[in-house]
Amino acid sequence: MAEVVVTQLVNAPLADLWRSWDSYDEIYRFNPVINQSPLLPESAPTGLGAERICRHVDGKTYLKERIIGYQPREHIVVEIFDANLPLKKAIVTLDFVSLSDAQSRVTMRISFTPKFGPLGWLMTPIMKTQFRKGLSELLLANANFVEKGVETHPKLAA
Repeated sequence: MAEVVVTQLVNAPLADLWRSWDSYDEIYRFNPVINQSPLLPESAPTGLGAERICRHVDGKTYLKERIIGYQPREHIVVEIFDANLPLKKAIVTLDFVSLSDAQSRVTMRISFTPKFGPLGWLMTPIMKTQFRKGLSELLLANANFVEKGVETHPKLAA
């Protein structure tokens, strides 16, 4: 499996950082490429087994994800189990660390196997570059959300 790792410092307590990621169906609020992220039917709101579909802003791309590892305020492990991307398998791990009362760190790791056999492996360096850029932008957007309340795609009024 190929792997990409990115890290972001967040000027907020760990509890605030954790809450932003643990609100599993609300990643769209700070993810620049996700337009909607509802839970799948019969899913728990978070924790082991929680499932969501992330619909991209392009209106075509989607990812179905489930939490397969969960330790509150420490880590979340998410499996992408269905997507219309060139991924055969992908696991995303988020690790959280409190650095002080007012600063935290999140590390995001994606391990993936591309589709298309040898052709997929030839595409891997390009995919790693795209993932590194996208995950860095996601973590920066999350930091802005946690620190300043900046939402990429705000909740619609009820």
